[in-house]
Amino acid sequence: MKYISEFRDKRVAAALAAALAAESDPAREYSLMEFCGGHTHAIFRYGLQDLLPPNVRLVHGPGCPVCVLPIGRLDMAIELADNPDVILCSYGDMLRVPGSRKRSLLKSRAQGRDVRMVYSCAEAIRLAQENPDREVVFFAIGFETTTPPTAVAIQQAEALGLRNFSVLCNHVLTPSAIQSILDSPDVRKLGTVRVDGFIGPSHVSTIIGSSPYDFFAEEYQRPVVIAGFEPLDVLQAILMLVRQLNEGTAFVENQFSRGVTSHGNLKAQAMVAEVFELRRSFEWRGLGVVPYSGLRIKQRYAAFDAERRFAVESKPARENKACECGAILRGVKKPTDCGIFGTVCTPQNPIGSCMVSSEGACAAYYKYRRHDKIANVTPTMENTRESDAASGG
Repeated sequence: MKYISEFRDKRVAAALAAALAAESDPAREYSLMEFCGGHTHAIFRYGLQDLLPPNVRLVHGPGCPVCVLPIGRLDMAIELADNPDVILCSYGDMLRVPGSRKRSLLKSRAQGRDVRMVYSCAEAIRLAQENPDREVVFFAIGFETTTPPTAVAIQQAEALGLRNFSVLCNHVLTPSAIQSILDSPDVRKLGTVRVDGFIGPSHVSTIIGSSPYDFFAEEYQRPVVIAGFEPLDVLQAILMLVRQLNEGTAFVENQFSRGVTSHGNLKAQAMVAEVFELRRSFEWRGLGVVPYSGLRIKQRYAAFDAERRFAVESKPARENKACECGAILRGVKKPTDCGIFGTVCTPQNPIGSCMVSSEGACAAYYKYRRHDKIANVTPTMENTRESDAASGG
């Protein structure tokens, strides 16, 4: 295949759906977790859940970096923005996520703080060059995909002699989160969440490769299939998982072979290892404190660490009691199980991070399935283009 349209071919999708219907065992259930929020949106955008047999169930995982950042870490960024000498730079989604006391970076900007949305670390570097009398802090978030650019920015700042640039580092690691899910009481003891296999993230895997997932296949006997984000990618990955479960096997398969190798991007890995080191623990929204799941800036680059420079620290913060983001991120609940979904909590007035992020499960449900409770209306691969146009997508 060469073109995107080929990965959205209705006839191929129908053939994959027919294969799933034929090969899934009606006497058993298949519960598969798509870790990445990008997969969640692809599933709902193209109505893939409607092409699956009723006994093949998809569980939404915590793979959205905006969603999993705890309120305490966001409050640190808001605190830094309160400093009149600081220009706080952030990716767009983070601006609207509510922090403590209903504050957000967007509200901070409305109150006169210098908060700026950037599309890349390079923009933050340029701002530091253009404003030598101001402190420019880049609010860095993301999984392994966005970590290498942050490492590049820190090294570039050092090479340029920028003493007014620093990074508030919140980069986290995918394998640690997967292990936390598999070790959680919801999965191991209570049986609240059943996970028979994983649809592995593709963009993350372009960096770390497929080999880190071998541990989960071997130790937890859960098959992992790394999948691309197009509808045929996801359907094929689900079929590959069903076949493994039918055969009683558990190993890592790479459906996204056009982008992922077993070893990943070694140059990017080396760059990250040069600049960052593991934190002993890091808090995730929904998952709690996860050991060795986050990165911090090494002492070698301490001059560019905003936590050290400004002596800020994460403080305990309460979640909104009405918001079910934590349970949704663990796969315990669906967005429609939340009492404020689509009423009090909407993309225009988000109460939780899952409704804000372009990869959040609540945002996916709201955009593509918010009428389900009323009319059971779902998009299909045929009408997706129309719904995109109507929503500005």
